[in-house]
Amino acid sequence: MYYVYLIESAIKNERYIGSADDLRERLKLHNLGRVFSTKRYRPWKLVYYEAYLTEKLARNREKRLKAHGSAKHELFKRLITLSK
Repeated sequence: MYYVYLIESAIKNERYIGSADDLRERLKLHNLGRVFSTKRYRPWKLVYYEAYLTEKLARNREKRLKAHGSAKHELFKRLITLSK
């Protein structure tokens, strides 16, 4: 399985969207400071993820979320609805 995930900083209002084939290991790398783009805002917590059968599908979803504000907005809206 391949995953698209959303993590949130526990110390600052920052979010990061990424993809990985080993979600637990990737989150560990984020929290150890081994991912350049996220090391400043550690620790991170996993907020949301989606599972895909292929890496291509996961990468395409990640790109859509990062490139299109409307896709990201819909995801955040869904998360707000789920947390109520």
